[in-house]
Amino acid sequence: MGKFTERAVSTPADHAHPDARRGRGALSTVRSRYDSETRQAEDDGWDNLEEAEPLRTVLHADTSRSIIAWNKSPDIPFDRSINPYRGCEHGCIYCFARPSHAYLGFSPGLDFETQIMVKRDAAALLRKELNAKGYMAATLSMGSNTDPYQPAERDEKVTRSILEVLLEARHPLGMVTKNFLITRDIDILSEMAKLGLVKVFVSVTTLDRRLARAMEPRASTPPKRLEAIRLLNAAGIPAGVMTAPMIPALNDMELERILEAAHEAGAREAGWVLLRLPFELKELWREWLQEHYPDRATRVMKLVQEARGGKDYVADFGGRMRGEGAYADLIAQRFALTIRRLGMNERRLRLRRDLFVPPALDERQGRLF
Repeated sequence: MGKFTERAVSTPADHAHPDARRGRGALSTVRSRYDSETRQAEDDGWDNLEEAEPLRTVLHADTSRSIIAWNKSPDIPFDRSINPYRGCEHGCIYCFARPSHAYLGFSPGLDFETQIMVKRDAAALLRKELNAKGYMAATLSMGSNTDPYQPAERDEKVTRSILEVLLEARHPLGMVTKNFLITRDIDILSEMAKLGLVKVFVSVTTLDRRLARAMEPRASTPPKRLEAIRLLNAAGIPAGVMTAPMIPALNDMELERILEAAHEAGAREAGWVLLRLPFELKELWREWLQEHYPDRATRVMKLVQEARGGKDYVADFGGRMRGEGAYADLIAQRFALTIRRLGMNERRLRLRRDLFVPPALDERQGRLF
């Protein structure tokens, strides 16, 4: 019976069978910058090929010895973050975090959305780190790299366990997600909100369900994200909107409509980020664009490069989030005019950090000092 065979090659990507990648964002297991070869499937010449089985999500136990990641980046508003998962099943094709999967020996392509690392010891590690001698509380970010409410969270509940520790410790938290599952934790988040300890941003990239399905295949639909904003705010949890990423000639024309819809749902803070294409993401994005929007692929990349000094991406601090030039300036002006008209960002909520108390430790763990 016909089948695909594999051979080692030195090509940039292994393009998965269309049946295998149903419901996924990436088209291939693109070779990472650390690999010298990859695997490529080839037709063995028979005409009766079987359909490929859909790729399954595989959860791996992450054995990291620490949970808080620290950064000194001057263009993001926090110096510490927690990522309960590495990799993200949402499969957003534009995700700037995809290249980080290469550090684990996985492809930033399909592996990023099917091979998920789960930090099941996150809550215990957090208790220890918040008890470290000299620890000073400041806003901790969740969702800065991969989504804390991706599908695995429904059963794993790692994010919820982290929230329980942060509430106990009276620790400030900023969250970003594009999954309606965040509403499951309204009970904890509302208690944190009463103390001025939390605010949430829901990422709404498009209101077009067809585009969202292709671009963010396993994230919540745009209407469900808007509903999450509404429910969170109704529960007293400040929930704003991130219109990110803005993609030239693909979703940028929706900027005003997204902000208006989020404002109607109760959002009073908003932000935006221009499409970022670091490392292997450049190739993954071009593959996806040619597959789904071949009629505008050239136009999209022309505008991307106009905002990136003629390149697909420039990683310089200060400009990587917003880009430069006439196109980037136009998006910034449109955003500023719209939030001014809607009365958004008039008051930025500052989270309290003076309430922090180290959380209780399991006696078997001992203190770090």
